[in-house]
Amino acid sequence: MNKIKNGIFLSMLLVLVFCSSCQEQRSTNKLLLNEVLLDNESNLQDDYGVHSAWIEIFNRSFGSTDISAHRIEVQNGNNEPITYIIPKGDVETVIKPRQHSLFWADGEPRRGTFHTNFVLNPSENNVIRLYDSGGKLLDEVEIPAGTLKANQSLARTEDGSEIWEVKDGSENRYVTPNTNNLTNDSNNKVENFQEQDRSGIGMAISAMTVVFSGLLLLFIIFKIIGNISVSLSRRNAMRAKGITDHKEAAEKKLGQAPGEVFAAISMAMHEMQNDVHDMEDTILTITPVKRKYSPWSSKIYTLRETPNRK
Repeated sequence: MNKIKNGIFLSMLLVLVFCSSCQEQRSTNKLLLNEVLLDNESNLQDDYGVHSAWIEIFNRSFGSTDISAHRIEVQNGNNEPITYIIPKGDVETVIKPRQHSLFWADGEPRRGTFHTNFVLNPSENNVIRLYDSGGKLLDEVEIPAGTLKANQSLARTEDGSEIWEVKDGSENRYVTPNTNNLTNDSNNKVENFQEQDRSGIGMAISAMTVVFSGLLLLFIIFKIIGNISVSLSRRNAMRAKGITDHKEAAEKKLGQAPGEVFAAISMAMHEMQNDVHDMEDTILTITPVKRKYSPWSSKIYTLRETPNRK
């Protein structure tokens, strides 16, 4: 019986380990092949003004990912696969969170980092694989011959989705290089709101209700806090005076100081805590000055003397 229980426990443990390892493998797969266009006649042009096939990579994580040293491998038909290693040292190889990166399959790697050393052939089966810098397979997609026509792409229905579809340029199936695969031309919430409240009166009433409710709630809170403060002050004053009768305390107005007193106390505490009061020296120093004459009458020494009359 114990052997059966131990066997069941070990089996469950292995299943949990296997599931957790699969989940970790999926969660570390940040980069995906998102959209591929084989025959570019009048679609997006590259930085040289050339219409070339392109491959879009999507970063589905919420952190930036550097794809330098990653590899893109393409196998056309029964030919040997061709591998393009993304060069290092280019700041544009860092894909921001939930953003895309576009590579031109034109066979011209000397034109830049995002120009590969292979081309895509729409008349043959194309298998495209994406590897990380350590050789781990991140994603792959196979496009059979004749699946895509000119200016059509094979893309995921949404960025990072498991379902692929052919984007032929029709409604809700736009070819979207270097942008989101699912583009919404309208906002359902805004449209529903416009249908329910065309004039905006409901919105105005709701906004005013929220504002006045918030002000009323603040008034009530401050009123309660004030009453509690007055009660505590009266209780402390009664304890200091030794009075236990509340009526007598109310007649003597214990704990009911005018607002000027609280303002003065608050200002004094503020100055003491922030050290903004003046610091005056208590020692008065008088330095004596010795002059032979008074400076107020010094001008008499610059006057000419009146001659004596004989």
